[in-house]
Amino acid sequence: MRLEEITMEERRNSRPPSDPPSTPRSPSSRPSSSSGGPRKASGPNSSRSREDLPARGGSSSRAGAPRQTRNGSDVRGTRPAPMERDQSRLRPRIFEPDIPEEITGEELDKSLRAELLSLSAENAKVVARHLECLALYAESDPLLAHKHGVAAAHHAGRLAVVRESAGYAAYRAGFYEIALKELRAAHRISGDVTMWPVMADCERGLGNPLKALALAGSPEVKRLAKAEEIEMRIVAAGARRDLGELDAAVVTLTCKELSNESEEWSVRLRYAYADALHAAGRVKEAQEWFEKCAALDVDEVTDASERL
Repeated sequence: MRLEEITMEERRNSRPPSDPPSTPRSPSSRPSSSSGGPRKASGPNSSRSREDLPARGGSSSRAGAPRQTRNGSDVRGTRPAPMERDQSRLRPRIFEPDIPEEITGEELDKSLRAELLSLSAENAKVVARHLECLALYAESDPLLAHKHGVAAAHHAGRLAVVRESAGYAAYRAGFYEIALKELRAAHRISGDVTMWPVMADCERGLGNPLKALALAGSPEVKRLAKAEEIEMRIVAAGARRDLGELDAAVVTLTCKELSNESEEWSVRLRYAYADALHAAGRVKEAQEWFEKCAALDVDEVTDASERL
């Protein structure tokens, strides 16, 4: 064999075997150190011991890092356990007036008690007793009746009849803002417009005669029964007088119903008309209508006889 061939053969034999084709390496086939132990960390902290390094969350001085005391304990671990909330304080507390023991709630009209059937038996009894107290003290102690109305509405605020009763009680006690709120709620719930004249008079009591006139001119007035319609006339006339429109007040009350002598509202209409005439300076006409009012007012509901 020639010398050139021998040399080429030796060179081939001295080369390391070629690398096997590269294949994807699974995550579990990480290379280990030659000694078989954990691989030595590299980087800026490679020369520091594990105890000197910050926790896995990062530097303890960065924003949002766990708060630690000097001994390394988390201060949040020293917080007391949250206290259980008193369920009775989740609902606003109100003053509930005492109810006489002899009042059971059975004294209410059956139709009114039927309105309370949607309540639990226990709550219905409480509301019925408050409503009975409201009716009991309506004339003798309007303020106490109002307090019972507030308590009833607190227990049954979703019932129109309860909100309406509470509204009338507040009106009689002179709390016009509360009365207006309760009556509006009752109207929203039931759509009933019978309380419209009282709502208008509440606006008068709050110093809003224009709002009272707006209620008197609303489409809902057409749905009023005759008694409520007369009451609305009287309230509207009062609103005109509040505005200084004395002649307009007389015109508002001038109607064919003045000749009626049989209805319960006849006395009030005649008295309001006579009073409006007197305020407008029409004294002789006023005297005539005070006489007509006194003739019907046998129970002396008004002071027509004294005004004569």
